[in-house]
Amino acid sequence: MASGKLFRAIIMGAPGSGKGTVSARIVKGFNLKHISSGDLLRSNIAKGTELGRIADKYIKEGKLVPDIYITKCILSELEQIRSHSWLLDGFPRTREQADDLWEQERIDSVINLDVPFEVIIDRIQSRWVHLPSGRVYNVGFNDPKEPGRDDVTGEPLSQRPDDNPVAVRKRLEVYDACTKPINEYFERKGVLATFKGSTTDEIWPHVKKYLETKLQ
Repeated sequence: MASGKLFRAIIMGAPGSGKGTVSARIVKGFNLKHISSGDLLRSNIAKGTELGRIADKYIKEGKLVPDIYITKCILSELEQIRSHSWLLDGFPRTREQADDLWEQERIDSVINLDVPFEVIIDRIQSRWVHLPSGRVYNVGFNDPKEPGRDDVTGEPLSQRPDDNPVAVRKRLEVYDACTKPINEYFERKGVLATFKGSTTDEIWPHVKKYLETKLQ
């Protein structure tokens, strides 16, 4: 479904919430460009840009890339697609990033996926990842076409060593604490839309109906 109206959206959701699947459906169904902060960083690292070298240093040290660098990267990318509708994924991650983004861009909607922690923990235990690209598969939920192999490259998939229940719950608690101020910020701006459910198939029809209403 295409629309002549420019639409700028952000998608929020904890790791394992199905955000990647919902994003793909939004991009395909509503002709939005998908802007992923993770993909942008990986691309810059692969190309050896100044940002890539800086980001690689922080990531190898197990640290978050400072706001000033990631914000500059995202805003520069959005500037290049100003005439197109887009879906922003993985940014903002802090209240400061949200503020910088709001000052620079008109945000029409923040789509927040609210999936119970217990569901996510069960899901992540069956998660397999293609590490070079970041593509994620879940056994029984989003299976690869060939077991243990990436759909695009055919390369082996692996499981992250920290995808155990205790580590996952800790990550979810950290995510919740970090994103709560961001969601509250966008709620005050009047653009937050939260969708609750346990599966993507349960959540997606509501997201689709909401976007159809917004893009009429």
